[in-house]
Amino acid sequence: MRLATTANEAYTASLAVSELLGCKQCGGGRGQDEELGIRIPRPLGHGPSRFIPEKEILQVGSEDAQMHTLFADSFAALGRLDNITLVMVFHPQYLESFLKTQHYLLQMDGPLPLHYRHYIGIMAAARHQCSYLVNLHVNDFLHVGGDPKWLNGLENAPQKLQNLGELNKVLAHRPWLITKEHIEGLLKAEEHSWSLAELVHAVVLLTHYHSLASFTFGCGISPEIHCDGGHTFRPPSVSNYCICDITNGNHSVDEMQVNSAGNVSVSDSFFEVEALMEKMRQLQECRDEEEASQEEMASRFEIEKRESMFVFSSDDEEVTPARDVSRHFEDTSYGYKDFSRHGMHVPTFRVQDYCWEDHGYSLVNRLYPDVGQLIDEKFHIAYNLTYNTMAMHKDVDTSMLRRAIWNYIHCMFGIRYDDYDYGEINQLLDRSFKVYIKTVVCTPEKVTRRMYDSFWRQFKHSEKVHVNLLLIEARMQAELLYALRAITRYMT
Repeated sequence: MRLATTANEAYTASLAVSELLGCKQCGGGRGQDEELGIRIPRPLGHGPSRFIPEKEILQVGSEDAQMHTLFADSFAALGRLDNITLVMVFHPQYLESFLKTQHYLLQMDGPLPLHYRHYIGIMAAARHQCSYLVNLHVNDFLHVGGDPKWLNGLENAPQKLQNLGELNKVLAHRPWLITKEHIEGLLKAEEHSWSLAELVHAVVLLTHYHSLASFTFGCGISPEIHCDGGHTFRPPSVSNYCICDITNGNHSVDEMQVNSAGNVSVSDSFFEVEALMEKMRQLQECRDEEEASQEEMASRFEIEKRESMFVFSSDDEEVTPARDVSRHFEDTSYGYKDFSRHGMHVPTFRVQDYCWEDHGYSLVNRLYPDVGQLIDEKFHIAYNLTYNTMAMHKDVDTSMLRRAIWNYIHCMFGIRYDDYDYGEINQLLDRSFKVYIKTVVCTPEKVTRRMYDSFWRQFKHSEKVHVNLLLIEARMQAELLYALRAITRYMT
């Protein structure tokens, strides 16, 4: 993989672009940079996200004291202020927990050496063809002393990491198939074996980066300027547009062109919000009046699980992984498949029998101290986060909607809560929203701008980012439940 070191050097130069590059509109001349022979990169994208107008994302320098501290902490930990951070900052409370957890996983004392951690991040992100995360961690891997030869392909990495490839692919695409035999194969591989503590660290890293790939695609995160696909050296072609504005990130002309397509009437989307609010009110009234029997709720779960198999996008098509990404994993044809297709039946995973709070949390904390606590805090913040707003409405209890989203994701993975009425999901989540959820969680590399725009059309971008936080944490918990249950079964 090309590391674009030239771009890194040029990026440093671009920070002082106002001194090197002028234009008539800014009162500067262009002779100096021509004499120096410096090629100035400019971003190819329009801010941190391809889906969210740059003007709606907090600009560095305009943040309040809390966010400034978050930015400073992120820069100190990562050595950069990446686009994921700039989008997540819509929700500072979550971002703080996320950064703390990620910092611990990657840089604090733990069972795995630092270069293994970044390489596992590369392996996990590559399963979803997420070149954004792969590029970041290739640079981090080399920075902590990783062997460049490993980057030529998984077959060049140590056998111990190659052995992790099977768990990586099953966990990413079909976690319900994980058994204690997968765990035994890794723990009893003679000189290439993993310890239990190392394996738990690896599992947490894999689930973290599978989920982060979902966020990256779900929010349309743009490549970093210093990475492949994030910059160009070609001059801008927008007539009467100041090149200094472009290098400073002011892309309003392009944004207006991009966002002009596919608009829907305000009245249509307004009525969608009103209809959702009314359904929430009616469901609450039904809850108060009567409660469905256990048999009825079990039946509704099976119906919802079965229906989730047929939720797919009309423009769904196979995405062929690029060589620079696919080299980091084996079996490129292996992907997501609905677990009840072709007559194959997998028993329902009942949370009452094995759950994060009573089983997974303590197992992680025992084998990788403090990480269980950090992950648990992150789960709770994502699940409970609310500003009591819905689009233009205030003082709204959104707990019913948040629970429906979380439980729908777990339902797609075969995970059932005995005390939840799955009939609520069809009332609260329309088809376009279900398509978006399933794509982000199961095949994030197929997410499109159209999918993002088509659900919750009257809602703010911050609310759609909030949805993505629910999606990635519910996905991470689902993967962890299957993996940790298999580890528990191996141990007993």
